[in-house]
Amino acid sequence: MTVYEDLKWRGLIQDISDPELIDKLNEGGLTFYIGTDPTADSMHIGHYSSFLISKRLAKAGHHPILLVGGATGLIGDPKPTSERPMISKEEVLKNYEGLKKQAEKIFGFEVVNNYDWTKDINVLDFLRDYGKYFNINYMLAKDKVKSRLESGITYAEFSYMILQALDFLHLYETRNCTLQVAGSDQWGNITSGIELIRKKLDKTAYGMVMPLVTDSNGIKFGKTEGNALWLDINKTSAYELYQYLINLEDSMIIDYLKKLTFLSKEEIEEYEIKNQNNPEAREAHKRLAQEIITDIHGKDEYEKAKMISESLFSDKIWDLSSDDIITSLKDLPSFTLKEGQNILDVLVNNKICSSKREAREMVSGKAISINNQKITDLDALITKDMAIDKKVLLLRKGKKNYYLGYGFLSNGKNLYLSG
Repeated sequence: MTVYEDLKWRGLIQDISDPELIDKLNEGGLTFYIGTDPTADSMHIGHYSSFLISKRLAKAGHHPILLVGGATGLIGDPKPTSERPMISKEEVLKNYEGLKKQAEKIFGFEVVNNYDWTKDINVLDFLRDYGKYFNINYMLAKDKVKSRLESGITYAEFSYMILQALDFLHLYETRNCTLQVAGSDQWGNITSGIELIRKKLDKTAYGMVMPLVTDSNGIKFGKTEGNALWLDINKTSAYELYQYLINLEDSMIIDYLKKLTFLSKEEIEEYEIKNQNNPEAREAHKRLAQEIITDIHGKDEYEKAKMISESLFSDKIWDLSSDDIITSLKDLPSFTLKEGQNILDVLVNNKICSSKREAREMVSGKAISINNQKITDLDALITKDMAIDKKVLLLRKGKKNYYLGYGFLSNGKNLYLSG
C-alpha cells in the first residue's frame, strides 16, 4: 500500500484540504507540524494517539515539527461548552519545558514554541497584519465558535483561530512547512491558516485531520474514571497503563491496533481472527499493551508491567514473602499506613477513593480487599497484624486496581519501608 492507502486503511484520515495532498504524502519530503498547548507538564495517552501519525509520516520520509503553544496556551482553544481556565505564564513555561523534554524523548520531534514569534507582536500590528485577513462571518461559521454563540465566547477565545493561523504562516515562511496535521476538532483552525497563507503569500498550504480515537460510546481514548493516563511514568505507572490497555473493550481492539501500532495489515488481520475465535485469551489486547508501553517507556518497563499483572492475577503472589512482594510490585501505586487508621481514612487520604461517600460505597459493596480478604466493616482499623510479615499490605479496589501499602507509625517515628 502507498502511505495514503495505509493511513486510510488504518482509519487515520478524516479530511484533507486538497486532493493534491495525496501524491505529496506518497512522495515524501513534506515538512509538517502538529501542535499542542501546554495545559499540563505531561502529555497523556490521548496526545500519543494523535502524535503517532506524525511518527508514521516521519517513517515515510516527511519532516515533523511539534509546536508547543506557549502563546496559544495563555489564551486557550475554545471548548464546546465553556471557557478554559486561564493559567499563569510561569505555569505555561514550566509545562512547556516538561512537554518539550517528553516529546523529544518519545517521538524524537523537533520542538518549537509559538511564544517565541508571538511575544513581540503589538496589538496594532496584530490587527493590521493578521486580523484584517479574517472575515467575521467566516469565523462565526467555524464549528468551535458556532457552538459557543448561545452561551457566549470571549474575544480572547474568538481570536485563538487567528493565533493558530499565524503559527502556520510563520512556519511556512521560516521552515517551508506546508502541512498541518491534527485531530478532527482542529479542522476550522487549520483551514484558517491555509486561508491566511493564500491571502498573504498567494501560496498553497495543506491540512489533514484524523478522527479522534474514542471508545464505542464516543468517549475519548484514555479517559478513565475522569482521569487522564499520563505519559510521565511518575504520574501513570507502566502497570496502570498496561491494565487500561488489556481491559479495553473487545469490539474496539482491532481498531486500536490499526491506529496505535505499527503492526502490518497481515499481522493485525491475524489478531482479528484470534480475537474472534478466542477472545478470552486477550492476545490482541496484550500485543497492543506491548507495542504502546514499549514505544513510550521501553521494553524493560513493559516487562515489569506484564510481570506485575501476571503476579497479581494469580494465586502465586500469596506464596511470596513480604520482601519479594515489595521488590516485585514496587511500581504499583503506593501509600504509607498508620497503625490503627480507619479503612475509610486510608482510602480517602491516599486518594484511592475520591470521597468518604465513595469509600463507604466501596466497602459496603465488598469492592475493597486487603491481602485477598474482603473488607466489609466501615469501622475496620488497619493494623500491623493484618500485614504480611507485619510489613506490607496489598489493597485492591474493584477487580483490577491494586495499591501497595507499607510503613507504620511506631513510637512517633515512621518506619517507612521503601523496598
